[in-house]
Amino acid sequence: MNLHQFRFVQEAVRRNLNLTEAAKALHTSQPGVSKAIIELEDELGIQVFARHGKRIRRITEPGHQVLKSIDIILREVSNLRRIGEQFSAQDRGTLSIATTHTQARYVLPVPVSKLRQAYPKVAISLHQGSPDQVAQMLLTDVADIGMATESLAQYEDLITLPCYEWQHVLVLPVGHPLIEQERIGLDDLAAVPLVTYHPSFTGRTRIDHAFAARDLKPNIVLEAIDSDVIKTYVKLGMGVGIVAEMALQNDHRDPDLVARPLGHLLGQNVARVAFKRGAYLRNYVLRLAELLSDRLSKDLILKAMDGKADTYQL
Repeated sequence: MNLHQFRFVQEAVRRNLNLTEAAKALHTSQPGVSKAIIELEDELGIQVFARHGKRIRRITEPGHQVLKSIDIILREVSNLRRIGEQFSAQDRGTLSIATTHTQARYVLPVPVSKLRQAYPKVAISLHQGSPDQVAQMLLTDVADIGMATESLAQYEDLITLPCYEWQHVLVLPVGHPLIEQERIGLDDLAAVPLVTYHPSFTGRTRIDHAFAARDLKPNIVLEAIDSDVIKTYVKLGMGVGIVAEMALQNDHRDPDLVARPLGHLLGQNVARVAFKRGAYLRNYVLRLAELLSDRLSKDLILKAMDGKADTYQL
């Protein structure tokens, strides 16, 4: 048996047992993938996959156990590479970050800039997507570190730590009647057109839950994944916006918009950093985490990766 066979089996599972798609992802041929998997099964003396004719239908019971071992083996192979990179070149390499649009636009620029000053020979690869896509990029070793608000804590194979709290804010065009209202309630928001995030981004589920708890149905006229897009349509008069407070802090304030905090209506959100369980974290990965929040330290992260850290809450 060899690592190629292990990778073929793992990729076949990732591609929902579609060997053609697995072959494309691995830049090889479908017959080659099929042959390698059969050879591994013959050597093990079991079937990893149940077949109907030539088509793979499902993972067998022993196959599930084989997959657990393959995941461990390939994870440790990846760790060996990282260890080699770490000690052969302490101050160089590529740091891959998976994150959402909001974090990439408003939170990461300063920490990433400081990291580059400390590690000028480290290249940065930034991958943007939904929180679930961020999780998948970590699980498939596309990224070393992930950052998002939604979903990350739901994955057992990820170690996640809270980074900072934030709230949603209401953004209104200058002159909007709600600006003069002393206290804005959910019923007021339900009565006006809303522009806010797509359901899988930037705490949108908290918005939906708040309205549902009051038996109110928001009139959402436009959904987007980018805060700047939301602000643009608010300025055009399409409705009032609900965005993350990071989008209106410091250099991101807009003179054509007025902001009102919504934490008292929608509650607080927690941005989290995440790492693949069992992964070897290079020094500059740990340093970026420390730059993201003064609550995070190398010692805390390593303890969490070893399963030895006490419960950490903001």
